[in-house]
Amino acid sequence: MAVPGRNNGVEEEEAGEGALFEEAWGEPELEVPPHLRDFAVAAQNGDVDALRVALDNLSGSIDEPLEDGDTALHLCCLYGYLPCVKLLLERGASLESKDEEGAIPLHDACAGGFIEIVQLLLDSASNPEDMKQMLETVDSENDTPLHHAARGEHLDVVQLLLKAGASPCKENIYGKTPAELCDQRADIRGALCAASTSERR
Repeated sequence: MAVPGRNNGVEEEEAGEGALFEEAWGEPELEVPPHLRDFAVAAQNGDVDALRVALDNLSGSIDEPLEDGDTALHLCCLYGYLPCVKLLLERGASLESKDEEGAIPLHDACAGGFIEIVQLLLDSASNPEDMKQMLETVDSENDTPLHHAARGEHLDVVQLLLKAGASPCKENIYGKTPAELCDQRADIRGALCAASTSERR
């Protein structure tokens, strides 16, 4: 998952002026096998009708990686394509597929602040234990979905994850809890600190 402007709680060198926008708005280049090309393009563009046709004609797995280890569900969650996410889940896409950074689709939806998609993913867990596992899944930097929501400063998503049982005390590989990743939002930090205090009691 590539999230422009990602801050993991450590200082990074300043990128050249405009570099962020070149990465975020550059022309997507999908390097996928020919039999997955239409499927990948439909997912990347959020075209639910094209995605439906591609799924009807898909000869591979719905969970086959398309770009940077991302499945179609990862891409649609990352870009906020709710109708596509619904269709992929209806067709059996896995909630637990990991990209090359170890992130599951819930990480992507949380990073983008797409609360309806986050709610849909949580609701799609087959039982409370599966939901707990999703909330506790960590990526290669030991970030949970709550870390991603906090870093993106998405208060509504943070509150939803906390209500669902996400732990605000988990540290990533840099020793940072979710509360330490929301730079500008005292309300988010306050909600996470209050939840941390409650969990430690």
